[in-house]
Amino acid sequence: MSQPLAIRDVAQETGIAAGTLRMWEQRYGYPTPERTDSGYRRYSPDVIPVLRRVVDLRARGLTVPAAIEQARRDDLPTDRPSVYAAIAGGQQPQLLRKATLVAMSRAIEDEAMMNAAAPITFGAFQEQRFYRHVEARWRRMAQRADAVTVFADFDEISRDAGVLQLPIAPQDALGDEWIVVVDAPGYAACLVAWEPERGVERGGPADRDRRFEAIWTVDPGVTRRAAHAAARLVERKAPEEGERLSLLLADRPLAMQPVAPALTALTNRIVAYVEAAAPGGAAASER
Repeated sequence: MSQPLAIRDVAQETGIAAGTLRMWEQRYGYPTPERTDSGYRRYSPDVIPVLRRVVDLRARGLTVPAAIEQARRDDLPTDRPSVYAAIAGGQQPQLLRKATLVAMSRAIEDEAMMNAAAPITFGAFQEQRFYRHVEARWRRMAQRADAVTVFADFDEISRDAGVLQLPIAPQDALGDEWIVVVDAPGYAACLVAWEPERGVERGGPADRDRRFEAIWTVDPGVTRRAAHAAARLVERKAPEEGERLSLLLADRPLAMQPVAPALTALTNRIVAYVEAAAPGGAAASER
């Protein structure tokens, strides 16, 4: 077991003055040490790589709180990283059919095209054939977005009409996830779901009945966490693009839209799409 470090040791390892470490602890709540019986600070060795990352992010122009927040996210476990896992804590998932997720996705996309100025948008489609069904919509979103990124089993990294397309490897957790994340200064919404098991053939006759555990929200804080998690996944595939997205997210304010009206508008669109997809209604387009 690694021995705890004194504040002078942390300062020496990171290049951050002891006084600065104490000030960050008071103002930003990090790094938080244990205290000896005599009141001396003792730090876990785990803070060293995080603080070095803070120094690096500060050199790239991030404020201290933004750099600390980003560095602490970067320090999360990255084995088969998942956007769903990043926001699942404290959220109540619902078991939904793919047909319902299609309707909800359309509603979020429509609201984004109408109300989101300069959004950062992410989508995960599992397979590129599902993305191709709605590619035109995502190209339209890209026309007014700061960044649009989609994940699927593409053959290679590419950019098409402003949409960054990133491949999913067979072992990636993202291959089992469904994501629509829109983070804009005046609008935020996200739908994140994962497929617990593949009991139904993808793209087969019963494709629209596939089941997902889903979380959806217009909460700006939750949406931002999802966006940061997605940006970290981008960085694993395309480091420069991922870093750019992380900087964009760190510098923009959280959406401040009134939650109740935004939720009402989104819910109305969802209901319209679900009704259109019901027997006797106009069929919703595939994802």
